[in-house]
Amino acid sequence: FDPAGFCKKGDEKGFRNFRTAEIKHGRVAMMAALGAVVQHFVKFPGFQDVPSGLGAVSAPPGSYGFIALFAITGALELGVWTESDDKAPGDFGDPLGLNQYNEDTRNRELNNGRFAMFSALGVIAAELVTGKDAVEQLGF
Repeated sequence: FDPAGFCKKGDEKGFRNFRTAEIKHGRVAMMAALGAVVQHFVKFPGFQDVPSGLGAVSAPPGSYGFIALFAITGALELGVWTESDDKAPGDFGDPLGLNQYNEDTRNRELNNGRFAMFSALGVIAAELVTGKDAVEQLGF
């Protein structure tokens, strides 16, 4: 299903690139949506005065944590988490040995990632408009 025509018919490499990007963005969005809620309630030692929400990125020491997270993720992306042509896009094995990374699980991850991308975008847009973090949006 490609109504916008991003992938040409039979372009396996192009499809894999788009699918890989979709899975990566979905995984980041799932963590972002969860983090938007959790950061309201959980503060790490030394980060008690950092505001919740988007303000955490621009207020020290939250900005230092963001820079460290960005650098660590970049290093992992370039070194450890590399794609392989002999595996499905986004398949980095089963490190815990749960034998649950099957087609059904991959489809669920893809769909949940798509939903999370909209969720994270909604949380960010709402915070930019109201100035309230994800939990405060709910009236808590």
